[in-house]
Amino acid sequence: MRLTNQTLPIKTIPWFRRWFDSAHYYKLYQNHNEQEAADFISELIGWLQPAPGSTILDLGCGAGRHCKQLALKGFDVTGIDLASSSIREAKKWETDSLQFIRQDMRIPFGSNRFDYIFNFFTSFGYFKTDHENNGVIRNISDALKKRGTLVLDYMNVRYVEERLVESEEKEIDGIVYYITRWMDEKFFYKKIVIDERQSGEPFENVEQVARFGLEDFNRMFSQNSLQIQEVFGDHRLSPFELNSSPRLIAIVKKAG
Repeated sequence: MRLTNQTLPIKTIPWFRRWFDSAHYYKLYQNHNEQEAADFISELIGWLQPAPGSTILDLGCGAGRHCKQLALKGFDVTGIDLASSSIREAKKWETDSLQFIRQDMRIPFGSNRFDYIFNFFTSFGYFKTDHENNGVIRNISDALKKRGTLVLDYMNVRYVEERLVESEEKEIDGIVYYITRWMDEKFFYKKIVIDERQSGEPFENVEQVARFGLEDFNRMFSQNSLQIQEVFGDHRLSPFELNSSPRLIAIVKKAG
């Protein structure tokens, strides 16, 4: 069964829909490369030991760099992302065992379909309401087979809180990006501004990501037949330390 392209009927364009399709997004985050993806996937697959031919979904796949590594290891891989530009790039790599779909993760993406679902690099927590976020977790649970595994790779909120850089400037390809960061009780915010004198038109975007910690994930998982089995603190799968780990990587099982 192949998934089909789907999007939500949204009256106003949310920040992430515009931002993830922007050329400026790729410039700011271009430090994420193929070797980094290969190293992380090797660590993860070495720990998980999936059976040959396992079905894997990369939810929020971007341009597909993790999917390509997974397909090379012999798995049946699907990548889903909302950004049209990312999916156009990713589709260049499609094969019989690797497909890419443009879809909003708030729309269901299968029932009892995948052995594993991966959600990398904080590709979650963008939505304004608990109902939307919980709906994504429900979609994940529904799409997993019984005893299937979710790997959710999120920022460690405590680590980010204590190291928040309030303002900085980055120059990339002759364009200066003015960045400011702040937080409130529920979200981290990052505002990116480009002066119109540099690019010919003004550009401003505010990222918004939920301050979800282990308790929040445990609550959402328990409501959707999911349970955390293990937590790691970085992409080398080091033990999770609340104050010093940059990542919160949860290995989560669906009930049998």
